Amino acid sequence: MVIKGCRTRRQRFHRTGETAILLHLIAAPSKRRGPAMTTDTEEPTLTVDELAARAGVTVRTVRFYSSKGLLPPPVIGPRRVGHYSQEHLARLALIEELQRQGMTLAAIERHLQQLPADLSAQDLALHRAVVASWAQDAAEDVSRQELERRAGRPLGEEDLERLVAMNIIERAEDTSDSLKRSDSPDSVDSSGSFRVDPALLALGVQLLDVPLAHESILAARGVLLEHSRAAARELSALLREAVGEHESVAAVKSLSAHMQPLVVQALLTTFQRSLKEELREWLKES
Repeated sequence: MVIKGCRTRRQRFHRTGETAILLHLIAAPSKRRGPAMTTDTEEPTLTVDELAARAGVTVRTVRFYSSKGLLPPPVIGPRRVGHYSQEHLARLALIEELQRQGMTLAAIERHLQQLPADLSAQDLALHRAVVASWAQDAAEDVSRQELERRAGRPLGEEDLERLVAMNIIERAEDTSDSLKRSDSPDSVDSSGSFRVDPALLALGVQLLDVPLAHESILAARGVLLEHSRAAARELSALLREAVGEHESVAAVKSLSAHMQPLVVQALLTTFQRSLKEELREWLKES
């Protein structure tokens, strides 16, 4: 059942929710790579300027959030220079998303205080996906130069293809011809533009060096699309049956609005538990 005006939000869930799940799946430890392949345990290396650039905010904003207790303090290194981690980057993305949802800083502070203290960058990205799933599309159009600035590293053609496969960026249709490979396989026309999900970019960039084939990422995404759409169809049928044919559009929208956060949270929670169980059984067999 598709309610008029809700298609964009449903597509938004498929984009953000499935992408976050896919990233969580790729980042999960395997018997080949071991838990060391995840990057959450890396030492904080970002300066405040680098953190602000990667997050797409100003240094003043970072310091303001820190003064309000919304960000944990940086690790102080030599010469009293503070360094920030991927957790800070993920937390910044969550704060920005909560603000887009209309929450005040006081409400955001209470929300963050209720989160477990040991959440990783991946956990925060999943939590942000739950918050953002039914919001209007927050993706931004950026140039190739701006994309690399936010990524904090040069991006070759293979990197771009992997980010596209993870649904973190999209090539702008009107500039696709400018992105053809040149004589160098890592050289792409800097005039190209991209549509990017800022909150998921940092996590996606961390996973660029994970030894997983491009084809495997596409296959994983296909599995998620197939099963999430099947679940959406069955849940839609249940909703249609519960509401009845004679209910008003307003009543349908009201019920849908109340159910959406619960359904999204249940989907992500169920997936996480199922994935952990599968990995546990897999590791027992190895």
